[in-house]
Formats: sequence, C-alpha cells, structure tokens
Amino acid sequence: MPRIKSFDENEILEKAMFLFWEKGFYATSMQDLVTNLGINRASIYDTYGDKMQLFLKAFAQYRKTSLNSLKTFLYSQNSVKEGFKKLFLSITEESVSDKNKKGCFVVNTTTELTAHHEVITSIIQENQKMFVDLFYDHLKTGVENGEISNKKDLRSLALFLFTLNNDIKVLNRTSGSSKELKEMVLSALTILD
Repeated sequence: MPRIKSFDENEILEKAMFLFWEKGFYATSMQDLVTNLGINRASIYDTYGDKMQLFLKAFAQYRKTSLNSLKTFLYSQNSVKEGFKKLFLSITEESVSDKNKKGCFVVNTTTELTAHHEVITSIIQENQKMFVDLFYDHLKTGVENGEISNKKDLRSLALFLFTLNNDIKVLNRTSGSSKELKEMVLSALTILD
C-alpha cells in the first residue's frame, strides 16, 4: 500500500526555491534541504527526484510566478510609460529592502550554472525570450496609444528593459543606495521618450 504524503508538495517546493535562491545550487547540500524543508531524504527523492531535479522544479516555479506577477502588474496599468516607471521603481525598492541581498534567482543561476549545464542555459534563454516578448508586447501597446514613438526599435527597447531589470538586482548586491538606483532607473527610462 502506497504511503500517504504528510506534507504539502507545493509548500516544500517553495521552501526549496527560497533556499536555492539564497544559497545557490552548489552551496545547498542535501542536508540543508532536509533541515530546511522539514522532510527526510527519501521523501525528497521520492517526490522530487535528485537535487538537480528539485532545483529545476523550484526554478520553474520561481520563473512562472515572476512572469505571471509581471504580466498582471503591467496590464493593470493605464499608462505604459508610467507602468514601466512604477515597475522599475518597485523593483528597486524590493531589491533595496532585501536584507539578504539575494538578487534575482534567474541572474544568480545564470552566473552559477550556465557554464556547465546546457539544460540550464536553454531554460535561461527561454526565460529571457518570455520576458523580452512581454516587454515588447507592452511597448507595442504604448505605440498604439501614442505614448511611445512608432520610430523606436521596440525589440531593442524590450531587451534593454529586460537588462535593466537584471542590472538593478545585480547592482543592489554591491550597492545599497536606493537613491542612486532610483536615479539610474529614471534616467534609463528616458529612452522611452
């Protein structure tokens, strides 16, 4: 008779996500997972697979949640330009208020794992495409409503905004100046004018 799991798989996956995000893949040991997730090794292996499989599931959860939050936020804004401004100022505030200076899970994973894992590289490339496509579609809305010039290269602007998003999170790991980051964001967003 199969054993009934006495834990919430999604809750455990979220805990794993935060642990990998904070420590990284290599610095997170199986013992760290057992201790922080509150389940034994056998349950981890039976439910999620090995450490890499658990990492990939946790990473997928993070990417899905991030993309959905971004879509919801952008499409709830009345103004495309103001929406981007609010978004990037919010990212700045969130980054500055992160006491652990975790940065971005995707950026951290890019620097830690892409040199040695083709699967991770492919996932990172797909993640970039999804974010750039979302920014591109939102920029098109800005052109359609007259906020953004139709002479702008929207694909390049979308890639720029994706890069700005990542840069804010990287810069905050070494500089905690909210004022500087906000000034950089406001200056960078003049590219939409």
